[in-house]
Amino acid sequence: MTTDAVSEVRIEAPVVAAVAAQAARAVPGVVRLEPGVRGLVSSLVRVGKQRLTNTDPAASEGVRVRRSAGGALSVQVDVVISAVRPAAVIGHAVQQEVSRVVFEQTGQTVDEVSVTILDIEPERP
Repeated sequence: MTTDAVSEVRIEAPVVAAVAAQAARAVPGVVRLEPGVRGLVSSLVRVGKQRLTNTDPAASEGVRVRRSAGGALSVQVDVVISAVRPAAVIGHAVQQEVSRVVFEQTGQTVDEVSVTILDIEPERP
């Protein structure tokens, strides 16, 4: 016996953010993700929710995800990079990798990835 039940799968923003953070950290030249001012406020809210629910979700500091009323998905990533490669090259690689990995792991198409480079660490001798 089969049924033709229709169901909806919804991937919440914190899951997308965790996947995007993992993808961004994997890009050569990315030293770490850091929350900007907006990210700090979001982190405080998330920590409060975690304490209330006694949960420990995957790290997503430095990543913010928004879904528009029309369903468009945008991801903002704040990174610190090394001086080994040009900033524009690393930023573009982060955009590509976040879009690819989020789609592969969640099935969600990312409409926009904004990368903010907060600092460039010098090469270590």
